[in-house]
Order: sequence, then C-alpha cells, then structure tokens
Amino acid sequence: MTKCLGCGALLQTKVPNEEGYVKDLNKKYCERCFKITHYNEYKFIDKENKYYLDIIDNINKTKDLVLLVTDFLNTEGLNELEIKNPVILVLTKRDIIPRNLDETKLLNSIKPNLNIVDKIIVGPKTNYNLDTLKNKIVRYQKSKNVYVIGYTSSGKSTLINQFIKNYSENKNQITTSILPSTTLDLIPIDIDKTLTLIDTPGLLDEGSVILNVNGQTLNKIMPKKEIKPITIQIKKDQTIIISNLFRLDVKAETNLTFYMSNNLEINRIYKETKELENLNKYQIDIDKDTDIVIKGLGFIKATQDCKAILYLDEKVKFIVRRSLI
Repeated sequence: MTKCLGCGALLQTKVPNEEGYVKDLNKKYCERCFKITHYNEYKFIDKENKYYLDIIDNINKTKDLVLLVTDFLNTEGLNELEIKNPVILVLTKRDIIPRNLDETKLLNSIKPNLNIVDKIIVGPKTNYNLDTLKNKIVRYQKSKNVYVIGYTSSGKSTLINQFIKNYSENKNQITTSILPSTTLDLIPIDIDKTLTLIDTPGLLDEGSVILNVNGQTLNKIMPKKEIKPITIQIKKDQTIIISNLFRLDVKAETNLTFYMSNNLEINRIYKETKELENLNKYQIDIDKDTDIVIKGLGFIKATQDCKAILYLDEKVKFIVRRSLI
C-alpha cells in the first residue's frame, strides 16, 4: 500500500470523498493535498482525538527522541501530553515573537512536566537556529528515527519541509496548512543516512479556538509576522471585545497587554453593553502579573489585581497562570 507523501493517508481510488483518494495510484499526492497546495481548498477529515493519542502511546514504546513543536502563544497544552520519550522542546515561528523578548528567559519560563533534554527557539522561514537544532538532534537521538509532535497548526510540517530543503537530497515536500488535521498519519522523511524525521498528525488541543472557527477567522487568529503587544490602560468598569471572539469586563483599574495576532480587532467599550452576552460567563479574580490564556488565541497579561468577567464560547477553554513574560 502506498501513502500520500503530503499527509500520510493511504492512497485509494474507490471513494472520492474519503482520505487518500486519487484517480491514479501512480500519483505521489492525494487529491486533497493537491487542492490544499495549489488551490488553497481545504477539506476537513474528522478523526477522534483518541486516534492521535494512540499514536503517542506507540511512540512512547520506541524510546526515540521527540521534537515537541509549539509556538509561544500556545504552550499551556503541553502539560496535557503524556510523552515518555526524551524531548527537545522546539519553540518555532521565531518571526512572530516580539523582538524585545529575551529568548533564554522565555524558554526558561516554559516548564512542561516532560523529560525535556533541551530547548530551542527556531525560525524555519529564515533558517534561524536550524543548524543548532540539527546538532542537538544528533546529540540526543537514540536511533535514526526522530518523531515530530505538536498540536495542530504548531508549525511541524513547515519545520520538516525546511529540514528537507536544507539537509536532504529528498525533494518531496509534505503538505502544510493553517487548518487542522492536514497531516493524517505518520510520514517518515529520510533527511540523510543517519536521520529520519517522522511527521505525526497534529494533535487536537481540546478547547482551542482553532477548532471552533472558520477559515477566514483562522486567518486573522494565526499571526503571519512579529506580534506587537498592545497595552491598554483600563479604567474601572470598561469592556474589551476582541473580534467578536470573546469579551472581558474589567472591574478595576489595571493595565492589560494583549499578546495576540495584530490582525484581530480590539474594541473598547466605556458603558454597559449587551454584546456577546450569549456566550458563557466566567467570574475571574486576576492577580498581579498573571496571564489570561485563551486556548489557541494568545494571552492577556495583567499588571494589577482586579476582578473581571469573561464571556467565551462554551467550546473554548481559558487558563489563568503566572505571567509567561
């Protein structure tokens, strides 16, 4: 059986609406991957999260090195993963991280309860730190196989494609998209005689806004360039609404700094409003130097103690944590 080089699905010619469909089994890429790559036409393939977690269970049996890929807006979900293998934490998308942030402090503040053997920030688009990452892989790998794991839209496939371009004679690229469930099965990629990177399906981060919006909104949510944090001086009883995705009523004076895509619209309201009152309502006690993390969207840093009311879609989760920055 032959797999699609783009997403890992088994190629088949019988059912056009199912994964791996091709008209000719001599094709390297399924029609879904071809349409994503050439026409930006996306078709969601629905799989239960257990399918992806079972893949991690099988990886745990290998004891091979894992590259755990994420970006600085989405680090909280790492604590929910049960990876037992040695892990290099790869904070990717360096180009979206505010330039004034200290990389060492940022990496030190991310402490998932995993067997982390090393951490690194990389930028595949500019080859930032890729040579260093490759050297770390050589140092820690247990065998030729190194697994690449991350939540959906974490940047795994983009990172692997840049490894192919930089270090391999293999010219076959895997399919990339900002939309979830692009990679459907394991895809082994021989980089050289001593290294095979194995791409894995993006894990579904339950409660992430990414899984609950359409493609147009997702384009706004996913930053394409450096995030420029926006700080707002909040007076008592003011409301902030972000692109109709959530509402935050702040009950005391504070400063809020928003670490999110700059394509999102921030609307400040100075009087009572009924906007987004249909969303779930949460009472929050915010301590000084804490973050409100909206899964898949980013986070808001508060500088003073205050009380707030958060209105948020029932399918989307939030976390209050000590400030990451």
